[in-house]
Amino acid sequence: MAAKSAPRLKLVAGPVKTFVGAADTVTVETLAACCDAVGGARVRTAADWALPRVAGQALPGGEPVESHALATALMVADLGLGPDAVAAAIAIPAATLPEAELTAVLGADVARLALGVARMRTIESLSGRAHTRLAVDARARELENLRKMLLAMVEDPRVVLIKLADHTQTLRAVVKSADTAARTAAAQLALDLFAPLANRLGVWQLKWELEDLAFRVLEPEVYQGLARRLDEKRGDRERYIAQVIATLEAELKDNGIRAEVSGRPKHIHSIWKKMQRKGVDFEALYDVRAVRVLVDDVKDCYAALGLVHHQWTPIPREFDDYIAKPKANDYRSLHTAVIGPEGKAVEVQIRTREMHQASELGVAAHWRYKEGAARGGRRGADERTAWLRQVLDWRHDVADAGELASEFKTRLLDDTIYVLTPEGQVIDLPAGATPVDFAYHVHSGLGHRCRGAKVDGVMVPLNTRLKNGQQVEILAAKTGGPSRDWLNASLGYLQSPSARSRVRQWFNRQNLEHAVAQGRTVVEKELARRGATAMPLDRLARALDYEKTEAFLADVGRGKLGPRALELAIEPPAEAAPADEAPRPARRPAKPAGGSGILVVGVDKLMTVTARCCKPAPPDGIVGFVTRGRGVTIHRADCANVARLDRDRLMPAGWGERAAEAVFPADIEVEAEDRTGLLRDITEVFTRERINVTATNTASRDLRARMRFTIEIADRAQLSRVLTEIRRVRGVVRAAKRS
Repeated sequence: MAAKSAPRLKLVAGPVKTFVGAADTVTVETLAACCDAVGGARVRTAADWALPRVAGQALPGGEPVESHALATALMVADLGLGPDAVAAAIAIPAATLPEAELTAVLGADVARLALGVARMRTIESLSGRAHTRLAVDARARELENLRKMLLAMVEDPRVVLIKLADHTQTLRAVVKSADTAARTAAAQLALDLFAPLANRLGVWQLKWELEDLAFRVLEPEVYQGLARRLDEKRGDRERYIAQVIATLEAELKDNGIRAEVSGRPKHIHSIWKKMQRKGVDFEALYDVRAVRVLVDDVKDCYAALGLVHHQWTPIPREFDDYIAKPKANDYRSLHTAVIGPEGKAVEVQIRTREMHQASELGVAAHWRYKEGAARGGRRGADERTAWLRQVLDWRHDVADAGELASEFKTRLLDDTIYVLTPEGQVIDLPAGATPVDFAYHVHSGLGHRCRGAKVDGVMVPLNTRLKNGQQVEILAAKTGGPSRDWLNASLGYLQSPSARSRVRQWFNRQNLEHAVAQGRTVVEKELARRGATAMPLDRLARALDYEKTEAFLADVGRGKLGPRALELAIEPPAEAAPADEAPRPARRPAKPAGGSGILVVGVDKLMTVTARCCKPAPPDGIVGFVTRGRGVTIHRADCANVARLDRDRLMPAGWGERAAEAVFPADIEVEAEDRTGLLRDITEVFTRERINVTATNTASRDLRARMRFTIEIADRAQLSRVLTEIRRVRGVVRAAKRS
């Protein structure tokens, strides 16, 4: 990334680590020179657009906005984040336009980074609001901004690294500011949120500076006391460290290990925390005097450790192997403490050069920022997963922080989880969400067809609760829909209200389609029965005050619109006769209902159906029962079910003249000794009598055959003849009508 003519910026050793270059000496050309020609042009474009817009403005601590932007960009360049990140750092103060407009001016990558960091400033807006009760809508908006901020962090690590540099520069400026409130707020924010985040990401350069500067503001007397104690012994310590370095270099060289040995400055906040944690005084700390050994590979790390322990006596319980077992933020190194020359304790850190680069720059050391670097593929998805988990582990670091961090954690991290697709895309879901919620968040169609899920490559039940940082893969069918079990809250398949709503909509749509199909069948049959098949359905719907034909058919299918209403819509009643004409009779003569041969007294052309319980046939006495949506059901007068029916809905009925032309169903039972050819002999009886058989059910047990037939007969006389003929069949014991 950096041009050959522009050497990388170096760090100055000291109690507080700072970058070379004061804010008031940084220029746009200095920053452009850190990039190649194309990158330098992007940096100049961002500066030409942004800096005039903030000219003359100052931050709450008094620092000019222009100087702040350039100094932040200098740190970003030193972190090696690339020209887009440097340009974004310059443009952040002016990034108030919509994303489309920023993209047109700065390019998509620079605009996305600048807006991502600008959203992160929402965290700072919480400062001073910890005790303020916001309106419900304001809290909702702020929570949404926080979610967008965290999503920006996990989508591109450069966003959070730029923000860390931005806040570090803010702290540098406010350390000597007269504005006590601004100074205290920036320092507390650093300790509560940003220093833990830098620690989680392993960016030690920024972590140490954030902690020391914040400590200097919040505990000035303690800070100055420790700084004086370090300064008082600086000369002796430097001479002592030089002696240790010379001894180690000679020992390593004699054993063929190529290494760099240097003194390691200890930052003040770390010394104070260790004193508090161990309950010891400054003099009892082992790592005030410390050296670092950088070697070529892991094998040399352990070889160097052996030489150190051979040269000096190790101090018990002061050895840590972070190579075999790295820290949560991927920090790797060997730590040991020994009794060195003159009987003084010395801490020795041993690591490879690659480990050292990672420990100094953290995620910035190994994330691929350069243009053209592959973002997809399995490796890219794995890196994104690891990164997301690192960022989300930040919640544990701020769990016991101040009120501001506690509010941030409660409002952002406790009610939302962040998971990844197999391609590495970050999805935010409500806490407790399941793979089904995840599928519906990605796409409604995927949710409907979801049949299984893998979490981190392992098959899990669909009601498994997802956790932060997990990678979710949905197994879907080609067709199909959701399960009704998903709407059962006790089974725990759905947590997201939007997913639950989509499942309900799917079932409502399916129920509607079924009701429409049922209604269409009923209406078409009624039109055919009345010889009105040419009548358009939409006209029939309008006649019944329906704006949409689909709604009309659905109500018919659900039984909300009965046959009488259809009848009146198809054949409206005639207009009243003129006064000089003879009045029509009050009641029409009974007519056959629908050609069935059944007369229902007082009702013309009413749809009828014979009851399945008694299957009446001429000359049985019959009675009609008015049903909802099915016309009149005809029962035998002596049917046992009639006594239990609502008598107000019973109506007289009888067989009409056309009954002789109709056929009626009847159930008969036959019991016989089982033998070969029995069923054939019985069916021959039906054939001779020209009787149609519509259903047959036979069973044999213990050499006894039991048969049931549903046949169509014209009257009782025909039924009697058939039963008589069946009884004559060899082996038949009993043949009777089923009551």
